[in-house]
Amino acid sequence: MPRPIQATIDIQALRHNLSQIKAAAPDALVWGVVKANAYGHGIERVFEGLRAADGIALLDLAEAERVRQLGWRGPVLLLEGVFETRDLELCSRLNLWHVVHCEAQIDMLAVHKTHQPHRVFLKMNSGMNRLGFAPQAFRAAWTRLNALPQVDEISLMTHFSDADGEKGIAAAMSIFHQYTHDLSGERSLCNSAASLRHAKDLAVRADWIRPGIALYGSSPDFPLHSAQDWGLKPVMSLNANIIAVQHLQAGDTVGYGSAFMADRPMRMGVVACGYADGYPRIAPTGTPVCVDGHRTRTLGRVSMDMLTVDLTDLPHADVGSEVTLWGLPQKSTSQVSPTTGVAIDEVAQAAGTVGYELMCALAARVPVVVKD
Repeated sequence: MPRPIQATIDIQALRHNLSQIKAAAPDALVWGVVKANAYGHGIERVFEGLRAADGIALLDLAEAERVRQLGWRGPVLLLEGVFETRDLELCSRLNLWHVVHCEAQIDMLAVHKTHQPHRVFLKMNSGMNRLGFAPQAFRAAWTRLNALPQVDEISLMTHFSDADGEKGIAAAMSIFHQYTHDLSGERSLCNSAASLRHAKDLAVRADWIRPGIALYGSSPDFPLHSAQDWGLKPVMSLNANIIAVQHLQAGDTVGYGSAFMADRPMRMGVVACGYADGYPRIAPTGTPVCVDGHRTRTLGRVSMDMLTVDLTDLPHADVGSEVTLWGLPQKSTSQVSPTTGVAIDEVAQAAGTVGYELMCALAARVPVVVKD
């Protein structure tokens, strides 16, 4: 029998989340973002769930080749653009659109020999201070690109640093508008947080939005809003089984470093999941889990291959019981309650990180099942 742990990818949930995002920005075209191997879900696994997207956005040429091999004929956007001149040859062959965020990428285009002009997305640094031209240099970059025979259409884009928080996007939008209001070209502005929180604002209407994390059922502004608040469903669920049960007395300790000490008689389950499977090692005692659909908590330190959960108030739980580490229970039994499982954002918050990291950290050794 294989080790009792499994991740489930729910394609119907992905389709649902895409429709929710489209409803939030009904006038915009939608990039389905699949960078980082579709946020750890697997590009090949999620592809069918993204067919209703208007384009696919990703990070590198290898990912672009994969989506073309899967049969995607629509737009594909390289979010960081090309890294060397010869990359432009593959852009031409695969008909890829690509971001231009620095002078070096314009230099590459200027020496590139092609019979097919490129569609580019010129990026402004409106406050994130990662990639993009400074606002004062943006017009000169647009003018230079516009003069190149290697360039066809120029779209304009930026990325918001605070769309998920109190600061919001007003300052960044003001800068972007100030330096682009009279430039032609489609606009691509909103990430997941901006799409859900601000896309209906007339001031931020864009031709393209770029949802990522929301597609996969995580809230972009947790804990202010949960995924449920936004009408999103978890695409990835991680479930394992209890493989042993221990009975603790007051004063007994659990795991490495004796990080947890029982203050009363307790019943504890040992779960076939650890940090080598992608569960965060730094998740503390009290991180939420579900056992047979009932909420409980972790105890002690997460090990490489195991973690432990509190069964004191769950007398029905035993060896073989399903433990939902995040997402939804997958077994259908009479003992499963109508709870909604454990949001990946709750686990991430307990571990001091974000849902993105947990999704991307799912280990290759975990079996994955796709459910449609």
